Amino acid sequence: MKVRKSYSEIETETIGFELGLLLKDEPRIVILLDGELGAGKTTFTKGLARGLGVTAVVNSPTFTIMKKYKTSDYFRTLYHLDLYRLEGEGTDFDLEEYIDGQGMIVIEWPYQVEDFLPTDYLLVKIKKLGDTEREFTMECHGYPCKRAVELI
Repeated sequence: MKVRKSYSEIETETIGFELGLLLKDEPRIVILLDGELGAGKTTFTKGLARGLGVTAVVNSPTFTIMKKYKTSDYFRTLYHLDLYRLEGEGTDFDLEEYIDGQGMIVIEWPYQVEDFLPTDYLLVKIKKLGDTEREFTMECHGYPCKRAVELI
């Protein structure tokens, strides 16, 4: 487990960027983002995407549930899911296919679909400590993220 703090949106995005760089060669990784509304989950994901080489504008998929981004080399895909508005178990869009597939899967509000979550994942808990101050707790469950959590 690793704990990091940020004091601005830029620092929140930078933590995501650093993690993206550390995980960019993993063939498959699931990242669960846990935090209240406005905690910085999407800001963190913007940095993560930049670290992976995504050049597209990354924004919240709150109303579309999922957005898909290709990296600049087109060999890697980032699936960004926001399940806040999801009702039921999410089988309407084959959630299991993304979670069990290849690429990086980032899930905001993951406990909406607890039954579908894999056993190997990186849990990033984001706690609001103030208007701009955040505390990130990163817990690796399984092997793929262990090195990244140690280094970040």
